[in-house]
Amino acid sequence: MEPLRADDAADTAAKPVVTEERPRTRRDEIVEAAARYFAEHGYANAGMRDIAEAVGMRGASLYNHFHSKEEILYAIALRMTEDPQQDLLVLDGDGGPVQRLTGLVEAHIRRLARYRVEHLVALRELSALTPEHRRVVTDYRKYYQRRIRDVIEAGARMGVFEARDAHRSAIAVLDLMNGISWWLRDEHDVEQLVSDYVDFTIRGVLHHQADS
Repeated sequence: MEPLRADDAADTAAKPVVTEERPRTRRDEIVEAAARYFAEHGYANAGMRDIAEAVGMRGASLYNHFHSKEEILYAIALRMTEDPQQDLLVLDGDGGPVQRLTGLVEAHIRRLARYRVEHLVALRELSALTPEHRRVVTDYRKYYQRRIRDVIEAGARMGVFEARDAHRSAIAVLDLMNGISWWLRDEHDVEQLVSDYVDFTIRGVLHHQADS
């Protein structure tokens, strides 16, 4: 599947932002178990037999779903780059740049908290992907970054954001949010993090004043 492009996003602008939960599959179970194994032991130290044991299935059965551990890593990376494209619909919704970017930050933090392990593995093990798979993942990430940059530019033109360089500001916003993966634990209050990171990004990085 190719990354969403700008014209694809425009086609969805009039649609409400709805995130639907799809039924979990055996592949999902494998991806989640493999992510936990990679996070604990490292991708380089994992074998297909190790992953099969982590899932609770026979090695031969695992090959019915994935042909290699690199293919499993790719599935993990896609979950953290392809699925979040749905969150970008927030940027095509109602409201100005502040409201739309706030909605994206909230969605991003909640998704990251839910898939913290997968996100951490996708960040840490990107170089282990094949060049073709790495290019697909990188294209998704670049598109996501460009959409954030565009909203920041719009906000700067309206005077609600202070951003001398929208591209660097977009990188700063993403780096700030994605950094949560390195320390987030189950005991943390996700909704408090959502509130804090809206402040950090909107009022911190982008210097938005509440009365603007």
